[in-house]
Amino acid sequence: QVQLVESGGGSVQAGGSLRLSCAASVYTYSSACMGWFRQAPGKEREGVAFIYTDTGSTSYADSVEARFTLSQDNAKNTIYLQMNSLKPEDTGMYYCAAKPLRSGCFSRAQSYFDYWGQGTQVTVSS
Repeated sequence: QVQLVESGGGSVQAGGSLRLSCAASVYTYSSACMGWFRQAPGKEREGVAFIYTDTGSTSYADSVEARFTLSQDNAKNTIYLQMNSLKPEDTGMYYCAAKPLRSGCFSRAQSYFDYWGQGTQVTVSS
């Protein structure tokens, strides 16, 4: 059964840090494009950060570049999103997504991804 389980959300003040985790089933994690999306109330879901699990290659949205860092632990089939210098505009529900494939991440569109987690809430207060 394909599963993506997120954890690590919470409430912090602006300037603080959080680390999100996304644990995936072996099938989902191996040779997959995995990503983090977020959705603020009243706004569309947006892609934040992406990683191709075979190579560790990452890419980020401009809004989080240099503040957020993706990493992976292959032994645990888990990716992590380290979020530093958090801003109130980073507030939202964060979702992990995955698309198993053998070539790389070619899109940041929601429709590109096959599997989604249940989400974890991040709240940043000013």
